[in-house]
Amino acid sequence: MADPERAALLDRIRQLERAASPLEPGAADRQRLRDAVVGSSERFLEKIDTLKAYEETADKGIGLLRNLISEHGIPIETVIESFEQDVVRPGGNPASAGHLAYIPGGGIYHSALGDYLAAVSNKYAGLFFTGPGPVRMENLLIRWVADLVGYPATAGGNIASGGSIASLTAIVTARDAHGLKGADYASAVVYLTAQAHHCLEKALRIAGMGEAQVRHIPIDDRFRMRPEALEAAIAADRAQGLRPWLIAAAADTTDTGAVDPLDAIATIAERERCWFHVDAAYGGFFLLTEHGRSVMKGIERSDSVVLDPHKSLFLSWGSGIVVVRDVKPLAAAHGYSGDYMYLQDALREPGEISPADVSPELSKPFRALRMWLPLILLGTKPFRAALEEKLLLARYFHQEIQALGFEAGPPPDLSVATFRWAPQGASLEEANRINQQIVDQIKRDGRIFLSSTLLDGRFSLRMAALSFRTHRKTMT
Repeated sequence: MADPERAALLDRIRQLERAASPLEPGAADRQRLRDAVVGSSERFLEKIDTLKAYEETADKGIGLLRNLISEHGIPIETVIESFEQDVVRPGGNPASAGHLAYIPGGGIYHSALGDYLAAVSNKYAGLFFTGPGPVRMENLLIRWVADLVGYPATAGGNIASGGSIASLTAIVTARDAHGLKGADYASAVVYLTAQAHHCLEKALRIAGMGEAQVRHIPIDDRFRMRPEALEAAIAADRAQGLRPWLIAAAADTTDTGAVDPLDAIATIAERERCWFHVDAAYGGFFLLTEHGRSVMKGIERSDSVVLDPHKSLFLSWGSGIVVVRDVKPLAAAHGYSGDYMYLQDALREPGEISPADVSPELSKPFRALRMWLPLILLGTKPFRAALEEKLLLARYFHQEIQALGFEAGPPPDLSVATFRWAPQGASLEEANRINQQIVDQIKRDGRIFLSSTLLDGRFSLRMAALSFRTHRKTMT
């Protein structure tokens, strides 16, 4: 390269380096940015007790579109103002004590600090070679969860983005563990109830098994799978030459909070040589409590289980754990290789499983830190206390709502209770319309946020006590 060309090239490189320099703010700029962000978070937390659980606004955050991404940035003060007004303010507020709808993400402060440290350090958490610390941390947490469930030393798993991807991972593992190929899908049979989370049937479709037979097993008056009906369905399918393959039970359904009789179902699964999967995305960490261990007896006999730390461990959104009793089929279903990984990148540490080997993800954020930091700082005692409190709050609510004249659903297995207003003499249609009006009015008021569901044609309201900020005063 001629000297003039080289000089021009170097000059252009220097120009671009200067133009890109805002990507690396200095200490003073970092302080200014951090102060603005922390200030916003402190304003939010200081008024969290008075913020609505649902803010119904006419603009629905459309002000966000006033500041579009362009060639030049805008001041942090303008950004924070738009964030607070157009992102945080409208819609549901899962951080509120009054958020009793759906199953909220907790958002404990320690978890947020973990996410901050993970983002700043930018450690890669997919392969042990490049991230031994993050991988060891994830494996430590997987082992802790496996012990909580009651799985043997052979267990392994992965921290995914949530219950849906964790469920997909379990479905794919079960498919391959049973040697199912494309020609087998139409005769493979899945057993679950109408209360099962829709992510399971979605996972079947994504896994290429949309042709699989899905049997919705009848439920009892507490919305739990009936083991005798499961046995009958399997026998009928075998008689038709079909292939019973997967039984998916729930350890607290989203709709009604029901826990299926896991021990009885496990016995059937073992006898019929079916893969037994438990969806404990919502209720799994209630295993920290004596009541949870009692009501979920038999979960330790499952082949795979999903638990969401952003639900019953109160973490911020985006954490779903899948654990499989035997890690070998999990690794066999998700193993991979690439030309660029045959050298040092492919090195494996004995006893340490790389998350990329047991999940669909290769690009994997450092999710473990948001779970490890709160647990290591606080221990399990406050989590257990909060979960036991939610169990008692649900029972208290169930009793009080009946005393007020509402028709209550079954006694809560964990922390979800259903109820409805059923005026004497009102038709089903009239009662449904009244309860729709009730939930709509509650949403407009905003102090608390309830969700609704349809149970046997009855429009019903749902109360889910799972926010760590929800206490007795919330119920009154």
